[in-house]
Amino acid sequence: MRTQPAALLAIDHEELVIRRGRRSGVYSAIAVHSTTLGPALGGCRMWSYADSMEGARDALRLSRAMTLKAAAAGLDLGGGKGVIVLPAGAAPPQGAARRDVLLDFADAVNALDGSYVTAEDVGTSARDMVTIAEVTRSVTGLPVVHGGSGDPSPFTALGVEAAIRACLRERFGSPELSGRRIAVVGCGRVGERLARRLAAGGAQLLLADVDAGKRGLAAELPGARWVPSEEAVLADVDVLAPCALGGVVHDGNVSRLRAAIVCGSANNQLADDRLAERLAARGVLYAPDFIVNAGGLINVSAELTSGGWDEATAHERVARIGPVIDAILHEARRRDVTPLAAAIEVARRRLEASGAALKISPTAPRTETPPRPESDRTEIPQPVRRGDTHGDPGGPPALPVTGAGSG
Repeated sequence: MRTQPAALLAIDHEELVIRRGRRSGVYSAIAVHSTTLGPALGGCRMWSYADSMEGARDALRLSRAMTLKAAAAGLDLGGGKGVIVLPAGAAPPQGAARRDVLLDFADAVNALDGSYVTAEDVGTSARDMVTIAEVTRSVTGLPVVHGGSGDPSPFTALGVEAAIRACLRERFGSPELSGRRIAVVGCGRVGERLARRLAAGGAQLLLADVDAGKRGLAAELPGARWVPSEEAVLADVDVLAPCALGGVVHDGNVSRLRAAIVCGSANNQLADDRLAERLAARGVLYAPDFIVNAGGLINVSAELTSGGWDEATAHERVARIGPVIDAILHEARRRDVTPLAAAIEVARRRLEASGAALKISPTAPRTETPPRPESDRTEIPQPVRRGDTHGDPGGPPALPVTGAGSG
């Protein structure tokens, strides 16, 4: 059953802006969850929704997840998300119509007076960020030729590989990929780059995507085989790497998963965070997605530092995701909690240490979003419910990344 339009979400956010574009007539929704640590950085998503309230709910959910991601990654940034709300069933606009939509979104960004910084996301590109930059300075992820860091997907894939290796070390005693069976579900920009990295390390791959045009990747990579997405999710593998569809693990399949590890780039891989406990009870190691896929955020955040973006430095910082996963898994064992609970506690402690009010609600209600097809990016609109955590004040370190932003 769909959530009724009148009920947005239990809001613990700082700001929510919904504007109808004066050029295009298309609504934009921007949610700023927290600026406790710095300006809220989050992507601009262009997607079709049943109505503007559904788009706003998406922005609210995803901005909260961005707060977790930035805090746990050690960045001096908050959590935000922007959504361009296309009418239900509408194709993405092109040409002059697309330009109008993007400039209208940029107006909405400016309305927040610097508290939100946008970037590319599902349905938008680095080229779109150039258009947005004509109107607002609060934008990152521009192409390198325009002084930005360009496509973040290589850095997201790098971070996911580092996390997979850390999980392999935890479960099997070695981080080596050779001979490991890994299902990559979603072969878009991040998934394809991840698959290439894993194949280069000697992994045996199952590849899946709703776009049959991606089949050629399986033929190209050694040791790779193409399978339907449903088969890949339930395959008997060492690692299930969801790289497109959110809510891959849900009540209907959690008891049937045969992977030893779930670790991928998709956001909100669990339809409900309480499923983390069920996975742990079955001996399945779930690596918290907001840690695993932080590479893209870490990369674009460097554009906001005084020294600007540098590829070698960004590469080194993203590679630290591996040691952070190591520390989180160690802490989860020590405290006898799930890795998800341990990771959320890292973010909560960092926010609390800032002296500001806690900006993560542990009791957000469950909501439902209609299922959507897979995307070639790392995020799909999905419900998120971050569970409460308990424990001592000590814990795994956050990523030792030089801060970005003003917080």
